[in-house]
Amino acid sequence: MSLDDVLARIDADLPAATDRLLDLLRIPSISTDPAFKADCDRAADWLVADLTALGVDASKRPTPGHPMVVGHVGEANNSGAPHLLFYGHYDVQPVDPLDLWDRDPFDPEVQDTPKGPVIRGRGAADDKGQLMTFIEALRAWKAVKGDWPCRITFFLEGEEESGSPSLVPFMKENADELKTDIALICDTGLFESKTPAIVTMLRGLLGEEVTITAPKLDLHSGMYGGIAMNPIRVLSKIIASLHDDTGRITVPGFYDGVPELSDALEAQWQGLAFDHATFLDDVGLSEPAGEQGRTPLEMIWSRPTCDVNGIWGGYTGAGFKTVLPSKAHAKISFRLVGTQDPDAIRENFRQMVTDALPVDCTVEFAPHGSGPASGADTSDPMFEAARQALSNEWNIPAAYIGCGGSIPIAGYFQDILGTEPMLIGFGKDDDAIHSPNEKYDMESFHKGIRSWARILDALT
Repeated sequence: MSLDDVLARIDADLPAATDRLLDLLRIPSISTDPAFKADCDRAADWLVADLTALGVDASKRPTPGHPMVVGHVGEANNSGAPHLLFYGHYDVQPVDPLDLWDRDPFDPEVQDTPKGPVIRGRGAADDKGQLMTFIEALRAWKAVKGDWPCRITFFLEGEEESGSPSLVPFMKENADELKTDIALICDTGLFESKTPAIVTMLRGLLGEEVTITAPKLDLHSGMYGGIAMNPIRVLSKIIASLHDDTGRITVPGFYDGVPELSDALEAQWQGLAFDHATFLDDVGLSEPAGEQGRTPLEMIWSRPTCDVNGIWGGYTGAGFKTVLPSKAHAKISFRLVGTQDPDAIRENFRQMVTDALPVDCTVEFAPHGSGPASGADTSDPMFEAARQALSNEWNIPAAYIGCGGSIPIAGYFQDILGTEPMLIGFGKDDDAIHSPNEKYDMESFHKGIRSWARILDALT
């Protein structure tokens, strides 16, 4: 039986595959809310049952939080085939605000839209729909060929949307079982919703909460204004000093480990003809605001950032209150690239803030996680084989791209298991992941399944 037979089986089985996905989407596996703990457990059970029915040796593995699902299929008959790992997550984001949904988030359905049919429901794109594309590709492969393409390990997580607190300990405790030749991660998307892509660059992340205290209690601004230090004024000045007039970040040593883009990658990115004007116009903006002298794609993929994610202090309710506040707060995050050291940047940032404090002010810091950037080594021939397979399915040359966001699991595969990650996903920009009315295009689901079948054929 040929690959064409597998693709034909995928096409014929699409209604049944869609029904299976809808069944999984009905389980409200919200990992961050303890009220849904039993539902997360039920989603893990569902996946174990589905994989087992497929012939996978699958089991639910307990953790201090939500369970992992791990499964294995044996060696392929063809010698020299790689051992692949497939990672996805079955947990989903909360659905609030519920009143902005057009229907029950956990009563999914296929809907017709002006852009074509979509699967509507929480988790449709992030990440249950993406997860099932790989499983459905294997289902068709096994049905047609009667065997597996190669040795495959399944690693499905239930805490990705709540910070993955159990992930690293589990990976370390089970490193021998999880180590493979390459890790396939399906939690990304198409470039500009149309070009298939392999993400080879992920930015790291560092979060800090800053609280500056001046007077020991809130003061009357008429009685104390002018003589008492205002912590909001101090904090505002510090925040304003984090960037210079060219957009560069001023934290000492911040750019240590930031690489320049290679000529080859720069040329490929230019070939993508990224329409940054439309990208910004879609959110009501017009001009790139990053470092001067950098292209828009560099700004969001390969350059580090510093952003204030929240700032508050004093009276913020309705009306007006002439208070001089005791405290001012801000949440500040850094996206990191290359070999930037999150611990060193945290220390340097804290020292910079402390050095900027005037007399009578104190500062407290609260860390909010950190992780370095990660990048894939595309010199492995499997990357080019997968890229060509994607190109063949979508009839568009697939691209190696960066991602401005952070997917820590990719770095964990490298650091803990010594396994290179390959990130391939089929989401679209308007899927509304994490937002009301999340959807997954039927085209993405269908062609995603076909893409994995082509990739498996190319890699084995």
